[in-house]
Amino acid sequence: MIFRQGSSRSFLRFRFFFTPIGAAVLVIALVILMRSLFSRNAYEIMLSSAALLLLLVTGVIGAWKSAKLKNLDAGWKTQSPYLADNGADKTGGEDSLVTGLGVPVPLFFRLHFLVRGKFSPAGSSNLCPVFAETSVARGEKTARLPLDFPMSGLFQGEGFCRLRDIFGFYSFQCGEPQQKTIKVRSAPFFGKKPHINAQSGAEDKRSKTSTNEERYYMREYSPGDRLRDINWKSSEKLDVLVTRISPDNHEKVNRLEIYFRNYGHAGKTSLEALWLLDRAKARLSHFLRTLNEEYSSYVFCVHAAQGSWEIENSEDLETFLDELACLPFAAPKNENVIFTEPASTSAGELYVFSTACDIGLNSFIAVCSPRPVSLFFVQPVVHKKEEAANKTPKAEILLKRNFFLKNCLPLPRWFFGGKIQQGVSAGAAAAVPANKTEIIYAETKL
Repeated sequence: MIFRQGSSRSFLRFRFFFTPIGAAVLVIALVILMRSLFSRNAYEIMLSSAALLLLLVTGVIGAWKSAKLKNLDAGWKTQSPYLADNGADKTGGEDSLVTGLGVPVPLFFRLHFLVRGKFSPAGSSNLCPVFAETSVARGEKTARLPLDFPMSGLFQGEGFCRLRDIFGFYSFQCGEPQQKTIKVRSAPFFGKKPHINAQSGAEDKRSKTSTNEERYYMREYSPGDRLRDINWKSSEKLDVLVTRISPDNHEKVNRLEIYFRNYGHAGKTSLEALWLLDRAKARLSHFLRTLNEEYSSYVFCVHAAQGSWEIENSEDLETFLDELACLPFAAPKNENVIFTEPASTSAGELYVFSTACDIGLNSFIAVCSPRPVSLFFVQPVVHKKEEAANKTPKAEILLKRNFFLKNCLPLPRWFFGGKIQQGVSAGAAAAVPANKTEIIYAETKL
């Protein structure tokens, strides 16, 4: 054991630095030494003494060096946005970089950086333990951290640096732990590009008011402006020619009304249901990003169970996508359609994203009438004997074993049972009274 001075109180706190292997070797060596002393077995005395001596020398060197590295400031950097299934477990951690590890360490020792925390798949209350580790090669200053997640969600944990010997006997703390929260977005959706009618959005005519006229209705003079519109008084103050703009200027804004129906069983949710929600998030992300690039003047009004968002530009979109990654299932409730356009606007098409867990989908779309509705519906693949002759639809697949490969420990109940509580039965999406329906299939496999 070693001791260190507390940061807030001046008392000694003891910390156990033996690894399970080191503790086992220590106990076994002591037992062998005691038994060999009673039996006077010179070979066992020499063997156990050598093991204890190795433990002592390694421990002293490690404790001495870790005391010098107590102020080590290792930087843990993650790319933004952080995507699920980014291949970090295969490539050595493309999206996580640990810096500040270029310090000399004794022979037979290595610096390790560990991450430990909880992952909430699709933002649910089902928490999966996460543990990832990397080491820095001798002479290197940075290391890649293989931190990846199988689906969208929220990770909360801490990263900390340890000094370890190559025998696996000791693990000494270096520096202070770093708390980090990562919003993990869904893996990209590679479906077809959405096509919408350019006039499908509601048209909003916003009249600018006459308040603060000098700020909002003046601009710098441009060649071709009428001379009579120049504000000579303001131009003299600003030492630049400014011209008036009519206060009756109207700005036309196309608005798209989008409903993300993340309704389902909000308690102990099956992995299959969480995967459907993840794929609905991925489809919505693809829809918004594609249209934002194609129609930069559009305003997206997105409604979900937890609130509403108005997306006017790329910055708003990135902020929303981070929040979308953490939206969990919400319990079903009675609701009314929310129209954010002023009364003077024309009614446009509604875009609805939902899953087979949404028990109120049919009634919601019926309430939207007579406005046209485009539905993006995620459902599980139907496997029935009578459908064996038909071609199995292409599905978005989540492999449960990927949780282990990506350093996450899944819940045991996810491997047994856990049927989806479907509100719209699989294969019955065509019965939903939407004007246009796009079906996305998703399933989980071992």
